[in-house]
Amino acid sequence: MIKEFRDFIARGNVLDLAVAVIIGAAFGKIISSLTDDILMPLIGKIFGGLDFSSYFVALGPIPAQLAGSTDYAALKKAGVPLFGYGQFITQAVNFLIVAFIIFLLVRAVNRAIPKAEEAAPAEPADVTLLREIRDELKKR
Repeated sequence: MIKEFRDFIARGNVLDLAVAVIIGAAFGKIISSLTDDILMPLIGKIFGGLDFSSYFVALGPIPAQLAGSTDYAALKKAGVPLFGYGQFITQAVNFLIVAFIIFLLVRAVNRAIPKAEEAAPAEPADVTLLREIRDELKKR
């Protein structure tokens, strides 16, 4: 079983997948920063100073020391149940950016690598065998 596991791990696809997951996690952090630190403040500025992170509905009692607070993170840390639709909007924008960038990457790769139909069509095996037989008969 250990040998099978070692063979499984040593296969190229598993290593490629591991690299992709690690790069994807780092890429996700970059996109989160892009959204949180650049895009959402710009969108907020355009729409009159909106801060999407402060858009939430408290679903439970708020502690006295945080009464009137609009700090989503502080309320969440205090254990207040929140319906944070502002955070959801931010995450939705994150997803759309990541999906669009992946779309652009896949599109570029598809254009760079010729499709199987555009490459020389593969000859069926029976035709290849018949050609070999014909060539052998010609030699005799």
